Amino acid sequence: MKLLIGGYTKNTATGIYELPLEIKDSTAKIGQAKEIIKVGGPTYFVQDHDLIFTINNAGDKGGISAYKLINGSYQETDSYLTVGSSPAYIGINQEQRRLYTANYHTAQLAVFSYTADGKLTLLDSVTHTADTLGPQPEQVDGPHPHFFDETPNGNLVSCDLGNDRVDFYSFKNQKLAHLASYQNEPGFGSRHIVFSPDGKYFYVAGELSSKINVVKFDEDNWTFENIATYSTIPEDYTEHNGAAAIRMSDDGKYLYVSNRGHNSITVFGIKPDHTLQLAQRISTFGEFPRDFNWDEKEQYVVVANQNTDNATLYTRDAENGCLTPIQKGITVPEGTCVLFE
Repeated sequence: MKLLIGGYTKNTATGIYELPLEIKDSTAKIGQAKEIIKVGGPTYFVQDHDLIFTINNAGDKGGISAYKLINGSYQETDSYLTVGSSPAYIGINQEQRRLYTANYHTAQLAVFSYTADGKLTLLDSVTHTADTLGPQPEQVDGPHPHFFDETPNGNLVSCDLGNDRVDFYSFKNQKLAHLASYQNEPGFGSRHIVFSPDGKYFYVAGELSSKINVVKFDEDNWTFENIATYSTIPEDYTEHNGAAAIRMSDDGKYLYVSNRGHNSITVFGIKPDHTLQLAQRISTFGEFPRDFNWDEKEQYVVVANQNTDNATLYTRDAENGCLTPIQKGITVPEGTCVLFE
């Protein structure tokens, strides 16, 4: 088993790294990181078999690039770069060969198609405007979409940190059309979102508030009901924190969120009524964990700590959702995105 970790390339990192995950006699261990793609700022990336699509910070230009595994090494097949900042997020639909990007700095959402050879085509884009800006310093300068991906019914959804808002779009005849919006509380900092297996609830991670908002919704009639909001950090924690990645187990029983500042992963149990109950809050054994991910069976979890150039490996108990650290101090520079191959 292998995993890929990429992130910023401001200090010693140079691109995307591959790390082996070796399992022997029920014991797992991650080996040494090896660079497989040299690219600027691959802070988020996705994979489709032998293709990797990554954010690319190319100096005064930013965008996405495609790489294909050819004769054992990844070669760049195409790029879509424009003057300005690179996106913050990239999502994928492998069946339809589509990519979705959210640009935090330019406020643009975009849909791309790609070929089996890794050729990219921009299909459509929209740009958010300053409609409901929150009061926090990170919000007053404009809209900041941080997520753009698919809903359970195949529509598209974005999280806008600047506007404290979740927006829904259709994509038909190669065109994006706005469908509905859900407004989070002022200063929430909507960053990422996950949906319940039945498609009737969603959970929004608020970066600036360090909160999870549970919402019941009807994707046919576009109605929303605010169910509850939960803190991802202890009540007595007063230092800076930013909630980052959020993931839900496939069985819909557990929710996980990373805390940059408190440097932890918070685990919530999801009750039958879709409300949350704190199950665990565990250290990431490093500083500023932005992303974490798990293998296909959700047995092993890896978190990358951006500021301390290290990662941590856990086992996950499917019965109670809790994590147990089994390897700390795994060297990988400036990691912000974790993906199991």
